[in-house]
Amino acid sequence: MHGVALDQCSQPVAFQAKNGVLIPALNSCFTTKRQSRKDRQCYEEKTAQSSRQWYKTLLSKNPRRMQLPLAVTLFAFALMRSTMMGQNQIVDLVLPTDNDALFSGGGPAFYQYIERDYKGVKSTPWEGGRYGFVRDPMETSAGVVYTRFHEGIDIRALHRDGRGEPLDEVRAIADGKVVHVNPVPGYSNYGKYVVIEHHWDGSSYYSLYGHLSSIAAQPGDMVKRTQPIATMGYTGSGLNQARAHLHLELNLMLSHQFEAWYNTFFRNDPNHNGIYNGMNLAGLDIAQFYLALHKDPSLTIPEFLSREETFYKVTLPKSRHFDLLRLYPWMLAAGSRNEKSSWEVSFTRSGLPLKIEPSDKHVAQPELSYVKKSSINYSYLTRDVVSGREGSAHLTNYGKQLMRLLIYPD
Repeated sequence: MHGVALDQCSQPVAFQAKNGVLIPALNSCFTTKRQSRKDRQCYEEKTAQSSRQWYKTLLSKNPRRMQLPLAVTLFAFALMRSTMMGQNQIVDLVLPTDNDALFSGGGPAFYQYIERDYKGVKSTPWEGGRYGFVRDPMETSAGVVYTRFHEGIDIRALHRDGRGEPLDEVRAIADGKVVHVNPVPGYSNYGKYVVIEHHWDGSSYYSLYGHLSSIAAQPGDMVKRTQPIATMGYTGSGLNQARAHLHLELNLMLSHQFEAWYNTFFRNDPNHNGIYNGMNLAGLDIAQFYLALHKDPSLTIPEFLSREETFYKVTLPKSRHFDLLRLYPWMLAAGSRNEKSSWEVSFTRSGLPLKIEPSDKHVAQPELSYVKKSSINYSYLTRDVVSGREGSAHLTNYGKQLMRLLIYPD
């Protein structure tokens, strides 16, 4: 990996802000792999049923003598089965609306265009609806760089009534629990939005559905994949009827201490969305994840993220409030030991955490320890988390606040 290693950072530390259609008929390999996973789960369920029947038979013969061992054994069996089932969970995603053009090339049939005015030239590029650095072009010495990051994907409407209002039904992309509903458009740039928590392989991930016109779910609802939860709309800032779409994200959570951190640094700007504020959710490239699952239905999120490039690293002091390690233990590098004095976290350009490694470096507050070489000012490339060029790179005030969130209140 070619980059700039930084032994020390002269700056101190801290973050700020920010379908029902099933995946079309997949190939036989897709079906076979998925079925084998389901067969294993089915076997475990049948084993559990047969074991329960066996214990019931023994209990009926001598209930008093069997009562305590039975309770203990059944508890152990249930725990073991729960663990096995959790390890074998499938990330079984569907698209959230009837628009499935992603699987036939994507492009303008799938993504909602944006309105751009660059150097007096107006355009409506559909590429601005994709995930990534796809907005706000800027001329640099190395050419045009897109400086604004888009955390999710914008899925265009297929159905409208006679007045042009969008009618597309929005559905849960996977089984999960509704953990947040924002019914007030002015409380977020997402407008009206819903967040669903999903559990895969021992960790929680959060799908977010934004710019809704109406919502048919409540916090606490358990939903199944393809279950209707809302109707597409154009609530939120900067949208109009013509550009109605669904903004979809799949996120990791940064910290459960978000509210206390936010109230410290942004007390004059009320947070109406708790820990489900978009600033606390780091999105992965969900479109590419859909396509990758199309090819390999057994793919896990950790496996998918292992393909992402590390753009910068930050060393954090050891902290008992470091939620990221507890939330996503798979990030800890294999063979790592916890006795070292600090943690080094690897991030993508967008700030999505990828890996956690113990470090011998002693730091009192977060420090930038690595950044990939570039002739372009890093503030354009990292959402203003890192600034400067090569050897002069450092965390910005924005970046310092972000890193404070990871270990807050330390």
